[in-house]
Amino acid sequence: MKIITNGDRSFDLEKLLAKPLFAHLATVDKDAPSDTPVWFHWEKQQLWIIGTPSDTFPKRIKNNPKCAIGIADFNPKAGLVLHAGFRGTAAVLPFDSTIANRLLSRYLGLDENKWDPRFKNLDKSNVLIRFTPETVVVRDQSYLAT
Repeated sequence: MKIITNGDRSFDLEKLLAKPLFAHLATVDKDAPSDTPVWFHWEKQQLWIIGTPSDTFPKRIKNNPKCAIGIADFNPKAGLVLHAGFRGTAAVLPFDSTIANRLLSRYLGLDENKWDPRFKNLDKSNVLIRFTPETVVVRDQSYLAT
């Protein structure tokens, strides 16, 4: 994975990816772009995303594995704007509850009993998306908040 920074306007990518932020998954189907907000898990230089039976992005990935993912940490009161933009390829894989639980616990906490019922007992009808970045652009675009 090639990391492209903007000199002194970069930041620690690993710290950003450890936060429970939204990612935006960009896919293409029949020359039409699509953007899907997703939760993610970063592990071993790959992003993992859960796909449900009603999601359409796994089908788009099967048809065209080239994707982009954008992740931003934004706090307007503090003037914080950190952005990581990934380009690479994704694959649709069988569901793995171990990876899914690591992903979900980042957002919902460690106690599965307290999770929203929609996220409990996910099964093999779901899939995992494994995104492998080729490049990532890391930019700190923070500003002085007034």
